Amino acid sequence: MKRVIVKTCPKTGKQFTVEEPVQGPNPRRGAWYAPYVLPITGLCALVWFLLRVIPKPSRATYPCQQVAAPLASAFVVWVLGLAGSTIACRRARYLMARSRYVLATACVAVAVAILWVAVSATENNPAAAAFSPSEAANSPMGVAQGIHPGRVVWVHDADATSWDGSTGNWWDDKNTNPKIADRMVSSALQGLTGQTSDSQAWDALFRYFNKTHGRGDAGYQKPEKIAIKINMNQERGQDWKPNSGMPSPQVVYSLVHQLIKVAGVPGAAITIYDATRYVGDPIFQRIHGSSDPEFQAVSFVVAPKNAKDGRVGAVQDTANPLQTTAAGTVYFPTCLTEAKYLINLALLRAHTLCGVTLCAKNHFGTTYFEKNGWTPSPLHDSSSRKNAMGSYNCLVDLNGHQHTGGKTLLYLIDGLYPAKNQTAPVVRFASFGDDWFSSILASQDLVAIDSVGLDFLRHEQAVGSTLVDVTGNPDNYLHEAAQANRPPSGKAYDPEGDGKALASLGVHEHWNNPKDRQYSRNLGTGEGIELVQAH
Repeated sequence: MKRVIVKTCPKTGKQFTVEEPVQGPNPRRGAWYAPYVLPITGLCALVWFLLRVIPKPSRATYPCQQVAAPLASAFVVWVLGLAGSTIACRRARYLMARSRYVLATACVAVAVAILWVAVSATENNPAAAAFSPSEAANSPMGVAQGIHPGRVVWVHDADATSWDGSTGNWWDDKNTNPKIADRMVSSALQGLTGQTSDSQAWDALFRYFNKTHGRGDAGYQKPEKIAIKINMNQERGQDWKPNSGMPSPQVVYSLVHQLIKVAGVPGAAITIYDATRYVGDPIFQRIHGSSDPEFQAVSFVVAPKNAKDGRVGAVQDTANPLQTTAAGTVYFPTCLTEAKYLINLALLRAHTLCGVTLCAKNHFGTTYFEKNGWTPSPLHDSSSRKNAMGSYNCLVDLNGHQHTGGKTLLYLIDGLYPAKNQTAPVVRFASFGDDWFSSILASQDLVAIDSVGLDFLRHEQAVGSTLVDVTGNPDNYLHEAAQANRPPSGKAYDPEGDGKALASLGVHEHWNNPKDRQYSRNLGTGEGIELVQAH
């Protein structure tokens, strides 16, 4: 909008007209209430959360409280930071007036530090940055693997876990029923293969593996070796704490029992290992404490510094290296490279570095570096959930190698007692009535089973806010692995360094919703994941 103005020339005295735009409100001046919007919103969220949740704590799982909780927590952090920095600044001014410059400078530094921590905590609030998939539900990518391609079996039995959180240890037989654990493993095997007996299920697994690896239609042949990778990341060579997030001894024993008594594998051909950690007595003694010589013959391989009391120290095999893009050369333990088959027995839990720790990250306990020893630390940066989608992820190289994913007969996830993260205690799942997850997952498809595990964990964070590490981009490695032949990152995944790029490691997608838990094969809409619940 413009207006006409009559002006007079200062030299000639002649008049003339000009058009000028009508000035509106100053665009640089925001509404008077703008600075108060976020603090008021945070205060309202805090009041609403307290009024609703204190009388009835279960309301914390309501959708409205899921929205209010991160706003309320951010407001509390902001208030504490503002108050702390204000006090420090006033103290600095008081000291400056009295020429006490060193102490005054220290107070200023404290004020700045408090503000920085408050802002960082607010911006990086895990609940506020909860993981959200970058693609729509039921959008499969990659090539499904297995006898029944893309099948993931979920076995849930609440009666398997009865720990009250204080009486004894969760892994005691009175708190974790070994007979039900046996039935759950059996159901997982039969549901995965479509067979009606455990012996038929094992035979189907071995024959499928050998057929797809160019070995013909052959079942298990003695004395072929089998390695079982378990996740002992919380193990530090000491007695387990009552609420430690460890593998369930009952599940490990059940798997070994299946191999020896059903599949016909000699105990001496079985190795249970975590080459970077220790395997504690609740697992070791359950197997070696058996009166059966076959169980006593099972080997346990641990980090060399922890080789004691019947455990054997890992030895790196330099003849079969893994070439990674970001961390250089990795070596595996001989107990793996000498084995014919591998069973990846992982845990279901969130992770502060990667977002989740499932089957793929289980091999962080398989790595040796010449300069660092038995540790996965050089791989940390290239597996972080903070990395952008479409970036290189070492988990693809790590699981695409011929001695890791190339040998894997079976993927299992122990979810009887999931932990909050790799350093935290076991936690109940709000979405399961504030009870233990009490579940086992099984698949022949690495990407599919980890995709299902991620869906369970991200939903649990959404309803209970207990798994606060499922943030950022924890599914980047799943996108890269599913499309390893043409990954979004554009990187050439060639773990053997022989010039042959990887093919797809499996199929990835997210379920339609956390109530129905249906994937594209369940819906008949695509060649993605099939989630089968076995009983």
